[in-house]
Amino acid sequence: MKKALFLMFSHALVGLVGFAAGIYLLPILTAPPPPPDEMVEAVANKALFSGEFRRDLAGSDALHWGEGSISIGRDKVALQGEIAPGPDYKLYLSPGFVETEEEFLGLRSQMVRVGDVRTFKNFVVNMPPTIDPAAFDTVIVWCEAFGEFITAAKYR
Repeated sequence: MKKALFLMFSHALVGLVGFAAGIYLLPILTAPPPPPDEMVEAVANKALFSGEFRRDLAGSDALHWGEGSISIGRDKVALQGEIAPGPDYKLYLSPGFVETEEEFLGLRSQMVRVGDVRTFKNFVVNMPPTIDPAAFDTVIVWCEAFGEFITAAKYR
């Protein structure tokens, strides 16, 4: 009886670890190649605003972080840097700087979702024509699937 319980527990634990690893690794394995540096630099050269993602934000940790230069233009947002890999990342513009999940949730109704972030080293996200980046001052990467703050940068 003890052996059967041990085997059930150990198999369940291995299954749970495998499932968690799959959720974490699947976006990395299926991510498209990052945009070339030239594309990111072209967006940066036409940017209206810029900011910096930093690893030392209050809501960032070993699994949720970003670092690099973010450029915001009329039609595109580009990162020259890296963000921690994960599933279902969304890019938001916010009227105020946030650096934790609680702050994000408090301002979410005033934010606008720009689009999906699909790469983790450099990215370029198209800006919908209905969004005016000058009406906001912060760009945020948020994990929609798990409600996790990834990173943010104040750009004005």
